[in-house]
Amino acid sequence: MKYSLIFVAILLIGCSTKEKPVSFSQVTIETVFQDSVSIRAIEFLDSNTLAFAGSDGIYGTVDVRTDRVRSNIQQYDSITPAFRAVAHTSSDFFMLSIANPALLYKTGDTGKMELVYKEEEEDVFYDSMKFWNDLEGIAIGDTMDECLSIIITRNGGKTWRKLPCSQLPKSEEGEGAFAASNTNIAIKGDKVWIGTTSGNVYTSMDKGKTWNVNRTPIIKDKPTEGIYSLDFYDENLGFAIGGDYTDPTSNKKNKIITQDGGQTWNLIADGAEPNYKSCVQFVPGSKGETIVAVGFTGISCSNNQGVNWKKLSDEGFYTIRFLNDSVAYAAGKYRISKLIFK
Repeated sequence: MKYSLIFVAILLIGCSTKEKPVSFSQVTIETVFQDSVSIRAIEFLDSNTLAFAGSDGIYGTVDVRTDRVRSNIQQYDSITPAFRAVAHTSSDFFMLSIANPALLYKTGDTGKMELVYKEEEEDVFYDSMKFWNDLEGIAIGDTMDECLSIIITRNGGKTWRKLPCSQLPKSEEGEGAFAASNTNIAIKGDKVWIGTTSGNVYTSMDKGKTWNVNRTPIIKDKPTEGIYSLDFYDENLGFAIGGDYTDPTSNKKNKIITQDGGQTWNLIADGAEPNYKSCVQFVPGSKGETIVAVGFTGISCSNNQGVNWKKLSDEGFYTIRFLNDSVAYAAGKYRISKLIFK
């Protein structure tokens, strides 16, 4: 496995979840990694290994059995990239930097990260990345030349191609995505959904070959408002959250839900908690009923598909991923923590 060349002998073991009722009322937080970096991108490589990448070129893994952390620094010439997007296949780990130049790395055959895509433009800014399968993946970024920046691989991440604007809907002025938690993209089957700063959801049913756009009622009146994060439990049920990080106490028009695969979106819990959040995730095995949202404003949970919410903690995080139906890992400013929900 190529992970071992980078992360020191990590074995891939598949994980599974069992569908059963899940309901949370409290959370316990244990910090497993601390450093003077910001981490907004985490992803489970398997049931034993959490991978991460962040500011100041840092990337690495957490062994969730022992909480042992291994980390390294990636440099490009005199540049120390800031990473806010990670993804993986069954054999490779990928990380993508923000700003100019955009740098996309994958695990290589020499024991070092290999640069597989570079884009140098003044306005380039990539936000999120995800794979459909071991061959096909997608990364998205802010508008350039009147369309979102979308790059796709069809050969396991060895090469990436940027979609021309002729293949994409025309974007709104200034439309992009928030590089807040690596959750602007959701994938189920062949489908992909992208949430934007303009409150739109771009949808492709055929792995990025054709696209349409659905408007949503989420708040989007200012550049700092819009969809910060979205997640789908299955091909029909999806949830998106956001708001305004400059007005984090507001809970108006910042939560939306779809029951028809993103064709229509409706406001939910409008004017009620939670307030601004940068990441939302369905709890695995919860039949789509249990949802957890995190942000620097704290951790909130809904046990009834987003209708009612309870704040579980004031501890701030940028992003979260579930290991199973009760254990998650979250990352934020200066730390990665293990969260145990009960």
